[in-house]
Amino acid sequence: MKKTLLLAIVLQCSQIILIAQADNALKFAATITTADLKKHLTIIAGDEMEGRETGTEGQRKAASYIETQFKLLGLTAPPSLNGYQQQYPLYRDSLVGSDLVVDGKAAAYGQDFFSQVLLSETGVFSGKKIIFVGYGIDDSSYSDYSGLNVKGKIVLFFLGEPKKDGNYLVTGTERSSEWTYPGTSKKLATAAAKGAIGAFVINPNQASFAPQTIRANEKTDLYYPSNEQGKMVNHVFLSHVYASNIFVNNFDTLLKIAQAGKAIDKQWAWEKKVKSSFNYNKYRTVTNASNVLGIIEGSDKKDEFVFLTGHYDHLGKHGGKIYYGADDDGSGTCAVIELAEAFAQAKASGHGPRRTIVFMTVSGEEKGLWGSEYYSDHPVIPLEKTSVDLNIDMVGRIDTERKTADTMNYVYVIGHDKLSSELAGINEGVNRKYTNLVFDYKYDDPADLNRIYFRSDHYNFARKGVPILFFYDGMLKADYHKPTDTVDKITWDLYEKRVRMIFHTAWDIANRDAMLKRDIPLNSETR
Repeated sequence: MKKTLLLAIVLQCSQIILIAQADNALKFAATITTADLKKHLTIIAGDEMEGRETGTEGQRKAASYIETQFKLLGLTAPPSLNGYQQQYPLYRDSLVGSDLVVDGKAAAYGQDFFSQVLLSETGVFSGKKIIFVGYGIDDSSYSDYSGLNVKGKIVLFFLGEPKKDGNYLVTGTERSSEWTYPGTSKKLATAAAKGAIGAFVINPNQASFAPQTIRANEKTDLYYPSNEQGKMVNHVFLSHVYASNIFVNNFDTLLKIAQAGKAIDKQWAWEKKVKSSFNYNKYRTVTNASNVLGIIEGSDKKDEFVFLTGHYDHLGKHGGKIYYGADDDGSGTCAVIELAEAFAQAKASGHGPRRTIVFMTVSGEEKGLWGSEYYSDHPVIPLEKTSVDLNIDMVGRIDTERKTADTMNYVYVIGHDKLSSELAGINEGVNRKYTNLVFDYKYDDPADLNRIYFRSDHYNFARKGVPILFFYDGMLKADYHKPTDTVDKITWDLYEKRVRMIFHTAWDIANRDAMLKRDIPLNSETR
């Protein structure tokens, strides 16, 4: 009898706690308002920010504004950072000089050869042997390197990859692999890994070099020095006339094979003793960009983390026109600020989250997910203790191509069936309880030609195994990446509703007993 009574009391207390938590969730979600979102977005997507292009003064102004908001809300900086901003380097390179000598004869720069400044480093390679390695591919489905020893030698290969019956041999489909794009960098990294000291490269579809090609490869725009491919050997692109002098006697035959995209049989393999040296010199300037992070410490599970992210950069100012980026991704940036305010008020009222919440706005997304790539490779919070990343990139408008009855009450959700089997249930549960948005999962289709899963900052968490959800309005046409993506076109009520739904999702994950399971294998496909 006593045990039965005690159990009833425990159950009743649990129900009271759950009801109180639900009431608190509603209470603090209500602090996310159209008025606040509009206040922040009018500034973030205003003239002063000049489109927030990464590496510019506009981006730095936006970072400063976000940092100020985090400070005003009482968020703290990550202990391992010197302040709220995680700085990362961007490079701009320009050619100083380039010399190639083969068999004692100097080659003519711009006529016989050139090198891509982006993929070359200052230095010299000098070798006594050149070895032909087909397309320079080493894959389980097709390898040009099998049976070859390239250590200490200069490899020579064609750009491209082979097909058979309309399908690429590496992928087995009509879609090319990363041996085509990024292509050259992957092949140079493969050559380096196999011990080669340099590479001669032939584009089968470029017999000679146009002046604009040479100029374009003598300097770079600002870029992020990604380590994704690893160390690469220095390389030289050769004209067809010059390359024919290096080949034994079969250049024309092999060129036709490469132009047709056919496999290069091992019968064509050759190695030649010839002294070659390549000297390359370039000048580099370094500019910093930053991610902005603020933290609300959790209670009993403070050593576990929930990330709320959005990118604050956009396309900048070009041709006298500002690319405002109100939806992309001013909307996500201001959502992160508003979510920070909601959780800050919860903590100030004695109802703070059990897990630590990390609010992070990143730069460089429009350039190729630079900021989130840097963070995931240099995390200031342990990735293995990061329960989830909820990424917000464009949630302020409606998809102009969506012609259904729910146009004013939907959001695209990406990642619901990936990495964690618990994500979809949690997200759908809070949505049914609080917001009743229509969740559209079409971009999680593996056949999605837009490849949305790979196109925003959550991807750099996912590739490290962190469960993610990505919230998105689907606006791929209309004003996407145009100066007309402005504040006046935001659908405010729907924007507010979406952000409140994300708050409820974060609240649930931050306060549940266990971290999210990581029980679905990581998708092996890459960007």
